[in-house]
Amino acid sequence: MKFDAVIFDLDGTLLDSLEDIAAAANLVLAELNKPTYCVADYKQLVGDGLAMLFQRALPECEGQPELREDCLRRFEAAYSECWNSRSKPYDGIVELLKMLNERSVSLSVLSNKADLFTKRCVQYYFESVRFEQVLGQTERFPRKPDPASAKWLAAQLAVEVDRIAYVGDTNTDMKTALGGGFYAIGVTWGFRPESELRSAGAMQICNNVNQLADCLLGSGRKI
Repeated sequence: MKFDAVIFDLDGTLLDSLEDIAAAANLVLAELNKPTYCVADYKQLVGDGLAMLFQRALPECEGQPELREDCLRRFEAAYSECWNSRSKPYDGIVELLKMLNERSVSLSVLSNKADLFTKRCVQYYFESVRFEQVLGQTERFPRKPDPASAKWLAAQLAVEVDRIAYVGDTNTDMKTALGGGFYAIGVTWGFRPESELRSAGAMQICNNVNQLADCLLGSGRKI
């Protein structure tokens, strides 16, 4: 297939950011004298926004909204200090994005990460790439998997939804893609296993960036 536009998830899809997220979240938990988690555990904790991360990491947050809000404030302060300490684009991703730019494919980022940090990360790690839209979580739209934000992005691009690929690494991303009518591509180098992506309705699975390049660009393109 040839796509006129691609919407990418950020964390776990374009950016390997798990260590920095885990460091900030563990600092919050330690400040509250709560158990912390190893980095690998955060693969299951992240993906559905910061409030859900702390609801999973600290179950008592569900019945204590003031505790959850305190965690969010503490995390913002902690992550502001470490968001670019260990994070990095996955191998080959920048090259792929540049190839898509060269083919005049419209690129956008849609993340459940806070909008401020989403824009900061994209500007810092992908400064050489042209994105039409970059959108993180705001009060304007419900968080993914609600497809409202993805549909809004498609409207800004003026591209028919069946000409748009949506690329992500979690069931949340696949549900967002299907809810918006996009072609759902799951990548396995991120935070969740292939089985989860398939169960959530992924139309295609890519195990490496070369497979993703072939899917988006065709003709056996390699990075």
